[in-house]
Amino acid sequence: MNLDPIQEAARAQFARQSANYGKGHTLENIEDVIAAAAQMTLPPGARVLDVAAANGHTGLYFASLGHRVILADIAAPMLERARELAAERGLAVETREHPAEALPYPGASFDLVTCRVAAHHFSSPEAFVRESARVLKPGGWFLLIDNSVEDGDPVAEDWIHQVDKLHDASHVRALAPAAWRALCAAAGLEVQSTALTPFKQPNLQWYFDTSATPEEARRKTRELIAHAPEEARRAFHLTEEPDGNVTWEWPRLTLIARKAASV
Repeated sequence: MNLDPIQEAARAQFARQSANYGKGHTLENIEDVIAAAAQMTLPPGARVLDVAAANGHTGLYFASLGHRVILADIAAPMLERARELAAERGLAVETREHPAEALPYPGASFDLVTCRVAAHHFSSPEAFVRESARVLKPGGWFLLIDNSVEDGDPVAEDWIHQVDKLHDASHVRALAPAAWRALCAAAGLEVQSTALTPFKQPNLQWYFDTSATPEEARRKTRELIAHAPEEARRAFHLTEEPDGNVTWEWPRLTLIARKAASV
């Protein structure tokens, strides 16, 4: 694989932390995926590509419905964990190692492309959406779930970007819904719905441990939280506990789009 520096950083980070993304991780709760799937109509045995699949929670759900699923990720150890989880559940899936911005599949190959809580690590969201549109069949679906912010709240957006970058250096940017809608429109995908849902996050220490955040970055993160602007406290329902723990709710975007039936 030819990877740019951002992709290399993401591959290294998630290869190191792959064991943390299985059982007990917040991504194991797929209620958001189930709710989104109910809004899409897929043919029996649909071809599904789960991009940046990590341990495969999203793709394995669609496999459990009888669809033919490829779990793709930039980090081989993530895919190893995904195969183990699939075997435990008796599910048959294919795994492929590649970045999100260059999909090695012919055009019009899939009925559904999914990506869940990963796109904020991509070096080019534009290329990812364009590639997703290319590999979708006419009438195919695109499901994006990711950390986000309200449109028109630049102070909160900048603050959470600083926090994210400190606790995980492979973070790039969480985009607001309007930015994702624009990328979809440019790629020829018709957005069917967007919804921001407050998602209660684990406390700050969980983030540090999951991402193996260095001590100096942990200190700077706590400083950012202690001096968080009111816009950020409101947007993320930020609460600092007496024991030093921090609890918060992050807006999680669910975007469903569709490729035109005839192109």
